[in-house]
Amino acid sequence: DYGGPESALKMCHWITQADFAPYFYDNGPYSYNGNLALFSLSEDTAVGTQIYRLNGTDPEGQEVRYGLSFDPGSKEYFSVDSKSGNITLVEKLDREKQDSIDVLVSITDGQSKVVERVTIFVMDANDEKPEFQNMPAIIDVLETTESGISIYKVEAVDRDTGSGGSVTYYLQSAQSTLFAIDRHSGVLRVKSGEMLDYEKAKTHFVIVIAKDGGGSFNGKEQFMSSSATLTINVIDAQDTLPSFIGTPYFGYVYEISVPGSEIFTVEARDGDVGNPNPVRDDGVFSINKTSGCITLLTLPIYLKREIFNIKVRVSCCSVTTVVIRVVDLNNNPPTFYGENGPQSTFELTMYEHPPEGEILRGLKITVNDSDQGANAKFNLRLIGPGRMLRVVPQTVLNEAQVTILVEDSAAMDYEKYHFLTYKLLAVEIDTPEKFSATADIVIHLLDTNDNAPKFSSDYYIARIPENSPGGSNVVTVTAFDPDSGPWGEVKYSIYGSGAELFLIKPDSGIIYTQPWASLDAEVRSKYNFYVKAEDTEGKYNLAEVFVTVLDLNDHSPAFYDNFLEKTMVIGAPVKIEAVDDDAEVPNNVIEYAIMKAEPENNIFDINADTGEIMLKSYIKSMAIIQNITKKRDCTWSLVVQARDRGHPSLTTTAVVKIDITERNSRSPVRCINKPLQILGMLAGIISLMIIVTVLISTATFMRNKKSNRILPNRRVKRRPKTQHTWLFKNPLKRPERNEQKFKVKEEEREPEVIVENVNHNNNAGRILRQWPPPPPPCAPPPAFCLPVERQWVIPTVSATVAPKPLKKAVVTRQDSVSKALVSELKMRLEQKRKPDH
Repeated sequence: DYGGPESALKMCHWITQADFAPYFYDNGPYSYNGNLALFSLSEDTAVGTQIYRLNGTDPEGQEVRYGLSFDPGSKEYFSVDSKSGNITLVEKLDREKQDSIDVLVSITDGQSKVVERVTIFVMDANDEKPEFQNMPAIIDVLETTESGISIYKVEAVDRDTGSGGSVTYYLQSAQSTLFAIDRHSGVLRVKSGEMLDYEKAKTHFVIVIAKDGGGSFNGKEQFMSSSATLTINVIDAQDTLPSFIGTPYFGYVYEISVPGSEIFTVEARDGDVGNPNPVRDDGVFSINKTSGCITLLTLPIYLKREIFNIKVRVSCCSVTTVVIRVVDLNNNPPTFYGENGPQSTFELTMYEHPPEGEILRGLKITVNDSDQGANAKFNLRLIGPGRMLRVVPQTVLNEAQVTILVEDSAAMDYEKYHFLTYKLLAVEIDTPEKFSATADIVIHLLDTNDNAPKFSSDYYIARIPENSPGGSNVVTVTAFDPDSGPWGEVKYSIYGSGAELFLIKPDSGIIYTQPWASLDAEVRSKYNFYVKAEDTEGKYNLAEVFVTVLDLNDHSPAFYDNFLEKTMVIGAPVKIEAVDDDAEVPNNVIEYAIMKAEPENNIFDINADTGEIMLKSYIKSMAIIQNITKKRDCTWSLVVQARDRGHPSLTTTAVVKIDITERNSRSPVRCINKPLQILGMLAGIISLMIIVTVLISTATFMRNKKSNRILPNRRVKRRPKTQHTWLFKNPLKRPERNEQKFKVKEEEREPEVIVENVNHNNNAGRILRQWPPPPPPCAPPPAFCLPVERQWVIPTVSATVAPKPLKKAVVTRQDSVSKALVSELKMRLEQKRKPDH
């Protein structure tokens, strides 16, 4: 027994508390629905735009809620609708200030909550103008400067990326000016064929326009530009010795420079530029003898030093030093390489649940950034479902071999993921461009038999009616093994002490009763046993089955005896009791009712629940009873019905004989029962005795006459009145003391009562019942009375049922003779009463 229905309900309640965490759908990059993984957003997105929808589910089907939060102190750019998961931009984005945003997204089903950290990348829009680095400016140019010679290099920087960050240079009113500018390098020269003239114009104002390469902004192509003014003062040529202007001199060689590129131009004041000595440094640099322009002779990759000090001499008098530094440009993003060169996708096939810490040796990944110094320093990150894998190293300078390690073996489950997709992300650390690269890592998982079959419930509760035939279905148990192939096939079996009446179909899990099984709730109503689900390799799981045999209302209530005799003292109830052999309520709950009472119907009440019979509340004495009935009879016959509360309801009846008495201070007083009947009986007995005496005398006389003998006279002596001719033994009368006499109690005869077992709940066939001995008398009887039986009439309301006998009464010959005599006497008395009335 498992503890009854209440315990079973508690167990069921516990089971339903069993809860699995919700999870996000991982829809991968370029998706607007999922968990925000690898999501990017343009910086020109308008505030109030719905940018994404969080989407997930709960294994139990519970409603999920979404949440979104930021690290303490971080600006909160987004808000989320907890029910729909819609994410809305609430703050203006600026990639130039913040190019990525870390967000904590959460999903909860009310019981469990899952939180994931994701990074949203802010993509560039062409929203920045080029900014001049050395403008406006004022420069001095010798009037003797030849055309084509660099006189100034304009520098402008656009903080946008891509084409929006490239800058080209133009001159406003280029046709009307003496100058020209290289649109890519920003080098300003005197136009070919033009000469400066101090006498004509001492100052020139050149407006330089810096324009970016254009890009998308708010869905449209947009070009941004800036302008600045360069003031050029023309210097008159003189005959004095030249001197260098603007020393010290610093020049830069960039890695994108090509042989012939102008590195720096030295300038001398006063006098013509003489014949400077040629400049050579291991064949790296050269100088224009006239303009002082230093140019590069070789590719930057062949430069063996970072700093070069070059001596420049003008004529034969002035010498200066030009310091040239080789500068690396951040023009190479990190790049992932496989065995055969650059590669963006890496795939691997492996069994699920590898050991934690194991290296995924099938992935041969190298990452490289060909820049130098800080431009080649970047971080590696692995983005994907959960934290199953981690990448080593996490910070790289120039180049490294990438190693992927298993961090959470349990999560790498074939039943959850047939394949895993990760993004390997490399992002520069200290550069303004923050160049990055990604590679896809796809891991195909192979299944192993790592799961035992699991039942849909730890407990199965079944109910079956007790009249169910053999082979009836009881309950179906289901177990699921998530493994694939033969490992996922489940076979069922049952065992346990309560399983002997049941069988199970091995493939379907249907539990049914044995063909010969006969269930009876009154014999046993509770069965419990275990059911086993096992896969092909012997991995198994157990569940417990509780079977309740439902009680049917197949037993009628039964009294101890169908004929009960009770003595009732006025003011105190008498109790009758019936039992119902059904196993459960309401089938075994009994209600009592009085169906009929004789000689008067309306003086008794009965408690429907307890069976206590009592007089009406206004009946306080025997006088009231006699006044109601107009008789002095104090014996009642009641037909009492016992009805159960089943559906359909079954009933049985019993006859209850009640002698009513009342108590005084000395002894109980019993009423005198029908004195007129007693007088009639006495008269009949006397008449019968006289007739018998006459018959005996006549017979004697005739015999003497025939014998011709004269006999002496005999005196006939009468028997005393107290001497009876026949002594009848009344089976309905209790034994009397010597001082008590018989009295006539009833009018009708009842030699025997035959009750048919209609409901078949006790004895079969017909049963002969006799009254049990009544209780002791309440008061002394009258001087003389004859015992007479009363025939009890049993009305049938819904059914008549014979009670369960303890022991069948033995009918003796003497009892039969007594019953016959009493019946004859009662019939004669009844016939005599009719003329009197």
